[in-house]
This record gives sequence, structure tokens and C-alpha cells, in this order.
Amino acid sequence: MTKDIIYAAAFAVAGLSLAACEKKEHMEESKAFMLSDTMMSRITLDTVRTEAVRNELTLVGKVVPDENQVIKIYPLVGGNVEEVDVELGDNVRKGQKLAVIRSGEVADFERQMIQAQSDLLVAQKNLSSTEDLFESKLVPERDVISARQMVDKAQAELNRVKEIFSIYGLGKSTNYTVKSPINGFIIDKNVNRGMQLRSDNSESLFTVGQIADVWVMANVNESDIPRIKLGMAAAVRTISFSDEVFKGKVDKIYNVLDPDTKAMKIRIQLQNVGFKLKPEMHATVSLNFEEGSEMQAIPSQAIIFDRSKNWVMVYHSRSKIETRPVDVYRSLANRTYIKSGLEPGETVISKNQLLVYDALND
Repeated sequence: MTKDIIYAAAFAVAGLSLAACEKKEHMEESKAFMLSDTMMSRITLDTVRTEAVRNELTLVGKVVPDENQVIKIYPLVGGNVEEVDVELGDNVRKGQKLAVIRSGEVADFERQMIQAQSDLLVAQKNLSSTEDLFESKLVPERDVISARQMVDKAQAELNRVKEIFSIYGLGKSTNYTVKSPINGFIIDKNVNRGMQLRSDNSESLFTVGQIADVWVMANVNESDIPRIKLGMAAAVRTISFSDEVFKGKVDKIYNVLDPDTKAMKIRIQLQNVGFKLKPEMHATVSLNFEEGSEMQAIPSQAIIFDRSKNWVMVYHSRSKIETRPVDVYRSLANRTYIKSGLEPGETVISKNQLLVYDALND
């Protein structure tokens, strides 16, 4: 009898110990899957939404100045370049001196101005004398008419020379000053101090461009041409500012193909805030367009690829987080479209979800 009581007691103690272990293990397991306040502050929750399926076309291009705001400056006279006051990339104002050319042509224009003024003065005095003689009946009227014609001719010559001075921006000096016609940046420079220029020089000295607005010229492959539409939203990224996205729109489609590359060019116009975009920068252009269907969409960063499958962490509560496989239709830079595996309104973890995934599945 005593032996039976001892066995019974032993079994009871063992049962209590086993129950206590199971309870402890269950508590530890529950505690392991409970997100702490710190972890909750580190994750981001997003709601599954039904959205129109969008596709993305990635193009390669480069930044160029707005051609409508670019002016090439050519030398209007030949001569020796005595001063060059700006360098490539300098910001200049309208009317600012860029260079000074000492020119024999300018000296000749100055001589023409003096000669024209002198000829006009002589013609006017001759007309006055002839009119006096005509009033005294000493000369015929035709002499007065002839004198007036000489005044008109001298005045026309003086006006011509003055117009040349105005066009060339000449003063009383024999030097020709090259000035900027607009506010902008020096984006090309082909002159140095000491250069000798011919009057028939066909190369521009400077190119001044306003880059407050710039263009991005991108190449479209022949197979992608049907997808391009005017007004498409464009996201432009550059190597220099890899974390920044510049927003613009397709404002021109060049409906011709390059015979060598078989690519068509499109133009995206951008506001260049802070002049960050420089001419000739390489750019990557992303164009988004709708396909006409709808699917469930979540942030692309919510997807976890593991064991040859795509997974998401579906959040129900701090202690109930589900690892669920999903069938991905398409992933873009920011959004991923899901064919199956998620329902509208469900919540997924889209930041630091890999930490939760590892904790639940290791």
C-alpha cells in the first residue's frame, strides 16, 4: 500500500513538472513572437490596396540646355583678343563684358563715322549758302535741289555708320567689347587671350545658356515606341544625385529614328532648382504607364525572396504575424503588383520585415 502511494506521488510530481515545463515553454514561445515597443517603432505597416497596374519603361539619356534659351556669340569683327574676363561655367549677366578685341575694323568704322559727320556738316553749309544765293536770284533752283540731295545723301551715310555702331555696340574706343546678350552660364568657350581672329571666323567665341529649365534627351528603342505618349510623367535620376528624383513630363516626341541606333528621341523638360542638373550629365529616365487592369499592390520593399519564393509578413497583431507566400505579377521601383496571396485591406510589414521573418522562421 505504502509503495503504491509512493508511486502515485512520484507520478503526480512528474506530471506537475511536465506541465510546468510545457507552460514555461509556451510562455517563452509566446514571448518570442511578441513584437516589443522598440521593434514596433522600427517597422512600417502598409495596407494592401487595389490599384491600376502600371508598367515602367527605363530609358537612357543626357541633360542638355533648353535650346530656346541658348545663344552663341560670334565675333562681328576680326582682330587681336586683348582680354577674356570669363571662364567656362561662369554665371554672367546680360550686358556683362566677356572679352575685348582690338580691331582695325573698329578703327575703320570710327574713321567712317568722323568722315560721315564731316560730310554732313559740309553738305548742310553748302545747302545754306546755295539757298541764300537762290533768294538773291544768283543761282537757279536746281542748284538748291542738288544741295539738298547732297545733305540727304550725307545724312543717310551717317545713319548707316551709326547703325553699325549700334549693332556692334561700339563706343569711342578702337576696341570691340564682346558682351553677354542674356543672363545665364558660359556653357562653351572657344577664345583665349592673345588669339587673332579673322572677320570671317565661323566659330562662336562663347555660348551662353539659361539652365533654370533644362531638357533631358532620352533614346527610345523601336519596340517601345508605341508606349510613348505626350505628357507622360517622367522620373529622372542622375549619378551625381542618386538619392534624388527629378520630376518632369514628356513634352516632345521626335518622330524620326536615328539611322545608326534605330532609336527615337524624346524630350523631358525639367525645372532645374539650384542648378543641380548640368549639361551633358548622364540621366536614367523612368516612364510609368497604365496597362488597363487592376491588382493588389504593396510597396516593393515589403517583398522577401527566400527559398525560390516571394513572401510577405502579414500583420494581424503584435503576437500574430503570418509569413505568407505571394505570386508577384510585376515589381517596379516603388510598387509591386500581386496576382494572388493577399486581400484588399490586409496589413503588411514593409520596413525591417526581414528581422521579423528571421525570428519567425529560423
